[in-house]
Amino acid sequence: MEWQGDGLILSVRRHGETSAIIDVLTRERGRHSGLVRGGRSRTQRPVLQAGNLVHLVWRARLEDHLGMFTADPHRMIVAGIIDNMARLAAVTTITTLASLLPEREPHPRIYDASLLLLDHLDDDAIWPALLVRWELGLLDELGFGLDLEKCAMSGVRHELAFVSPRTGKAVTAQAGEQWKDKLLRLPGFIAGAGGAPDRDDVADGLELTGHFLARHVFEPRGVAAPEQRNRIVRWLRTG
Repeated sequence: MEWQGDGLILSVRRHGETSAIIDVLTRERGRHSGLVRGGRSRTQRPVLQAGNLVHLVWRARLEDHLGMFTADPHRMIVAGIIDNMARLAAVTTITTLASLLPEREPHPRIYDASLLLLDHLDDDAIWPALLVRWELGLLDELGFGLDLEKCAMSGVRHELAFVSPRTGKAVTAQAGEQWKDKLLRLPGFIAGAGGAPDRDDVADGLELTGHFLARHVFEPRGVAAPEQRNRIVRWLRTG
């Protein structure tokens, strides 16, 4: 069995003295693991970093085997952001969360959204909002998508301002006024209000997705939210 393609490295773990097992996200084959012989070598270690894009060739005797990867550098993303806390945290967040996807099931929307975010990583005015949308897409792919098209109470499709923390459905400002202290804020850039979001809007967006990630993904699996993700929220709040 053999296939090849590009992949985003999600995690790397040591195997024996010289090898490594990598977990990658590919467009056509989803999340996939494999052994890289010599993956601990001086030349391979800078390449095999979570967040880098690599060109892969996977080979195995049978399709359900772990198999072996050869991984050649395609985009060495991590080296360019190693001194930028926020951007490194963004990469760590998407690689950690993408590791929660079921193995060997294609999720091309998540893969494409990951590349889009990485393409804009040098612009702090863009990538944080893309991260919010990336997490909304992840919730949808995992079967927990939010219903943000219309108000759950009135059916109105405009002036959406809140989200029910229980149902994940949108509510207008008017309909939710008396319960606003119990509802989650829906930032305008998610609701389709237009305009560039400010830092608080994006932080509110991450609080929104974070609530449902915790409820549907982290808590059922007994894992905590990535600390790097929490750092992004604090960075947005404090400037």
